[in-house]
Amino acid sequence: MYLVTILGNLLIILAVISDYQLHTPMYIFLSNLSLADICFTSTTIPKMIVDILSHSRVISYVGCLTQMSVYVLFGSMDDMLLTVMAYDRYVAICHPLQYPVLMNPRHCGFLVVLSFLFSLLDSQLHNLIVLQFTYFKGVLISNFFCNPAQILNLGCSDNFSGNILKYIAGVLFGFFPISGIFLSYYKIISSILRISSPGGKFKAFSTCGSHLSVVCLFYGTSIGVYFGSSVSQSPKNCLVASVIYTLVTPMLNPFIYSLRNRDIKSSLSRLHGRKL
Repeated sequence: MYLVTILGNLLIILAVISDYQLHTPMYIFLSNLSLADICFTSTTIPKMIVDILSHSRVISYVGCLTQMSVYVLFGSMDDMLLTVMAYDRYVAICHPLQYPVLMNPRHCGFLVVLSFLFSLLDSQLHNLIVLQFTYFKGVLISNFFCNPAQILNLGCSDNFSGNILKYIAGVLFGFFPISGIFLSYYKIISSILRISSPGGKFKAFSTCGSHLSVVCLFYGTSIGVYFGSSVSQSPKNCLVASVIYTLVTPMLNPFIYSLRNRDIKSSLSRLHGRKL
């Protein structure tokens, strides 16, 4: 499954880079999302494979903090890019005449860089919270990686500053992106419903169907991981949700986009024919 995830996302990146017709904002964001998915999955799965082969489940304190930081960085990057892609679809459907101006290459690059900077800030906030806790030694985590939600739960519940930072991180990198996506799709659906032609409605819906599917899959599993880690006392449920979030979701993203998108399928076919 890990190799399928890597190869699938690499094919998306290769298709976007090699096909000039895909050098549009939507596919630029998609290629960055695929790159973030590769890095996100590679944060946890290789270590798990090494642990299985070596029959060792030990990770150092520094290694755990590093894994958690990189995990949050690229997980948040997925979050930010999905929000940016929702904004891109909103501009394309609701303001088609202004789209070339609002989504010019410089603006797209700025949005990608801004997404990375916000993700880096989220990662550093998690580090700041964890570093306030007592040094952990011999702590057992019921997961195959250093899950941020479980690491944060190891801290003292009466740590006021730590709780404040958690709430700030939750609002900035959870509530705001989700609100932005919901607002974008509210505007998109309102605009589509005003289209009189059934064919026009179908075409408008089809342009954002893949993105909406990925959003539902991403947020459905991520909410399951974080709320499950905080609320559920069952290690098995938390482990299953973590596997789906860290491995299954990044693996399915390329299939969703390639199967539901004619441009991607055409580009992959041309790429395959060129190799032959």
